[in-house]
Amino acid sequence: MNIGQAAKSSGLSAKMIRYYESIGLLHSATRTDSGYRLYDKDDVHTLAFIRRSRDLGFSLEEVGKLLTLWQDRERASADVKALARQHIDELNRKITELAGLRDTLQDLVEHCQGDHRPDCPILRDLESGGATLTQAPRCCANEDESPAVAATSCNKNPHL
Repeated sequence: MNIGQAAKSSGLSAKMIRYYESIGLLHSATRTDSGYRLYDKDDVHTLAFIRRSRDLGFSLEEVGKLLTLWQDRERASADVKALARQHIDELNRKITELAGLRDTLQDLVEHCQGDHRPDCPILRDLESGGATLTQAPRCCANEDESPAVAATSCNKNPHL
């Protein structure tokens, strides 16, 4: 099948297939006399594997390791599990980071009047590089609170 058909079957774009081939995740395709790429069912199966791995958030490097493990019929499933656990740890770290960003932005939104006045703590925080939130007095802030929450917990931050 040609690259368009392989793209349709795998759910990837032709551009992504060419990219995965160029970085070695997919072996170089057989070519016709006129230079067109040809793919077989095994190639499409590999492309589907890559797509699902990427859908789960694995990096290209991790996908390469997974492909190697998948193609090694003598592999230990413990190796696959260890790689997946590492990825879960990274996802949890990112989730924690994103939750902190959400909480900070939520706090800024709650302190913005959102009316006709030009005063806006959101823009002020962006302008200061976040200094309005990180300079919260710690005298009454809980150690477990984010800087955004700490800045507002005792209403002593003049910037909000």
